Amino acid sequence: MMVMEFGFMFFVLLGLLITVKAEIYIVTIQGEPIVSYRGGENGFEATAVESDEKIDTSSELVLSYAHHLERKHDMLLGMLFESGTYKKVYSYKHLINGFAVHISPEQAETLRRAPGVKSVERDWKVRRLTIHTPQFLGLPTGVWPTGGGCDKAGENIVIGFVDSGIYPHHPSFSIHNTEPYGPVPKYRGKCEVDPDTKRDFCNGKIIGAQHFAEAAKAAGAFNPAIDFASPMDGDGHGSHTAAIAAGNNGIPVRMHGHEFGKASGMAPRARIAVYKALYRLFGGFVADVVAAIDQAVHDGVDILSLSVGPNSPPVTTKTTFLNPFDATLLAAVKAGVFVAQAAGNGGPFPKTLVSYSPWIASVAAAIDDRRYKNHLTLGNGKILPGLGLSPSTHPNRTYTLVAANDVLLDSSVSKYSPSDCQRPEVLNKHLVEGNILLCGYSFNFVAGTASIKKVSETAKALGAIGFVVAVENVSPETKFDPVPSGIPGILLTDVSKSMDLIDYYNISTPRDWTGRVKSFKAVGSIGDGLMPILHKSAPQVALFSARGPDIKDFSFRDADVLKPDILAPGSLIWSAWSPNGTDEPNFVGEGFAMISGTSMAAPHIAGIAALVKQKHPHWSPAAIKSALMTTATKLDRAGKPLLAQQYSDTEAMKFVKATPFDYGSGHVNPRAALDPGLILDAGYEDYLGFLCTTPGIDTHEIRNYTSSPCNFSMGQPSNLNTPSITISHLVRSQTVTRTVTNVAEEETYVITARMQPSIAIEASPPAMTLRPGASRKFSVTLTVRSVTGTYSFGEILMKGSKGHRVRLPVVAMGYWR
Repeated sequence: MMVMEFGFMFFVLLGLLITVKAEIYIVTIQGEPIVSYRGGENGFEATAVESDEKIDTSSELVLSYAHHLERKHDMLLGMLFESGTYKKVYSYKHLINGFAVHISPEQAETLRRAPGVKSVERDWKVRRLTIHTPQFLGLPTGVWPTGGGCDKAGENIVIGFVDSGIYPHHPSFSIHNTEPYGPVPKYRGKCEVDPDTKRDFCNGKIIGAQHFAEAAKAAGAFNPAIDFASPMDGDGHGSHTAAIAAGNNGIPVRMHGHEFGKASGMAPRARIAVYKALYRLFGGFVADVVAAIDQAVHDGVDILSLSVGPNSPPVTTKTTFLNPFDATLLAAVKAGVFVAQAAGNGGPFPKTLVSYSPWIASVAAAIDDRRYKNHLTLGNGKILPGLGLSPSTHPNRTYTLVAANDVLLDSSVSKYSPSDCQRPEVLNKHLVEGNILLCGYSFNFVAGTASIKKVSETAKALGAIGFVVAVENVSPETKFDPVPSGIPGILLTDVSKSMDLIDYYNISTPRDWTGRVKSFKAVGSIGDGLMPILHKSAPQVALFSARGPDIKDFSFRDADVLKPDILAPGSLIWSAWSPNGTDEPNFVGEGFAMISGTSMAAPHIAGIAALVKQKHPHWSPAAIKSALMTTATKLDRAGKPLLAQQYSDTEAMKFVKATPFDYGSGHVNPRAALDPGLILDAGYEDYLGFLCTTPGIDTHEIRNYTSSPCNFSMGQPSNLNTPSITISHLVRSQTVTRTVTNVAEEETYVITARMQPSIAIEASPPAMTLRPGASRKFSVTLTVRSVTGTYSFGEILMKGSKGHRVRLPVVAMGYWR
């Protein structure tokens, strides 16, 4: 957890000068928020919604009760503290009842003891956790036509993005060359005005744009010169994720005179609602993120895309599922909003997820079938593989190789670390011109102060025909991505290949007694790296993608929830970029960027969820999540089990057979998700039942965050009606139940169950016939055969007589007692 300092505030209290270190706290108080208020307060009628129902925020009842809650927040603070000794940052009224306030730790203690206060938590930090993927996922031929083609895919569905804002002038968000957008009456968001251009950020495609930075300002982290006090994307990340989910179809991706294909979002006709709460240098604060989510649900978004997660677990919270962030998302789901959240980038190690709760769709990142490769051919005939998204040198020609350290203008410039080729002014243009410049991969690249883009610019400025960056030593965790370049260029990521280059160069380069080069004799050529190679061994779980098991508390005890939920493309994703964006130094000033992360995977699921919502507008968030999960695949394009990138004993990368802790239910299959046959539904009361039956959760804590008592039970948390079964502590034998609902024609399903040998599994009944709209329960019994100390994996497979296949992953660890 980061401690946020606002500097020192000085004020006179009782005649003494007191120095106070102020921090931001998120406070919840007694009384229901709008989403769950069922009446009872004098003069205020009920505003609660049934599960999965939208709030009518324009009604007089809601407006009146909202004003009442805010007045109570102000009265509480006014009664406890002197005016000027605190600053209320936000009032939260729709999803949780509380506020964010900037106060001293001593004042926070006073609040904790005050009547009617349920919880006081110090704010914590969060961080930012596509041309080919629509084709890879089969959208143009298998999905978009069912909704009227790409021109209608996602029509009138509103996706909210809590991210770093948007660059509204990008062609991915343009309304030129598209059918005019009409109003969306259900959406009530607003469009802030750009303080520089005096124009608002909306155009019909972008339907709402707001920014949230009060907590960041109070913490002293916000810099208006680079962070923009508006929805303008000062980072690049927000524009990238918005375009992945809902960018226009057929946008040419052009860089350095090359076109890398045409970009499209998953739901190219969906509307974009921007809630900026992340910033360039510091990420963001939960108080701002909660305010953004609260506003998004108030405004009427259908889908929330969250490429954001905590820097670390909030240590003041006992339970992962119960904190202001997850409780706000539970209320959002209650209000009918589907939430896709990035699983995190802490992989490939276990228990690295930062998305915990069963009401959220936690998304892992996959590598798709496209690989960019290149090679350097040396004069001695050796061919060295590497990364270089660039054109080749002239065919059938070789060029002289010159090392940066050998072409310095003056030996005194060595203090500038010239070997990384970031400063053209320290190198001799006459010696570089027409040759291939050899550069070293220094620590500056890791720190972000050096970039391949700058190497390319240096080489071009000096008239080089191309460049090579050689990695001589690197930690195993370092991840290299290909970088577009307008001139031939290659990055040698394999240290042994870099040594081959260095050995050849040294042998071929005669020097005088002082070490100065007499003549450059080494030669080479750079291949064409512009064309991707398509692999059948895809998808694969990316090395960085966070892994399960899920945890229920910050003692890292395992939860009876399978996480992540689903796998989607998240590696080397082309998408829109903001010219202001500095999140990736290799794409500074560009209109597009190709980057990796579960941040890229989550908007894939958000966009596909929009397509499901478009076809099935009355489905709950749980129903949409079920459709995505039960139809996901465990097989790659070659029909083989999915593999996951992992470290070997020598810390080199290897591939291992993936498990549900890597991919959840499997890789998303959009076409099948539109017609899943059966769904497993769940609502707010079910999630409360899950919380109330999870061992170790204090019922008072549940009431603090949900305002609901634990006066009902589902027996055990593994009975939550999710499209997966997880029992983290299976003692001897346990039976769980699931309820399926038929969303297709009448069909008979045969149910089979299989599990790894240490645990026996049996499903009952073995078959069932369901009419349209009918629901049926089935049970699954797991019995320990042998205790292995590791998890066992299996599945329930339901094969329908009309072709539907419904699959639920099963995960359990057995104990004798």
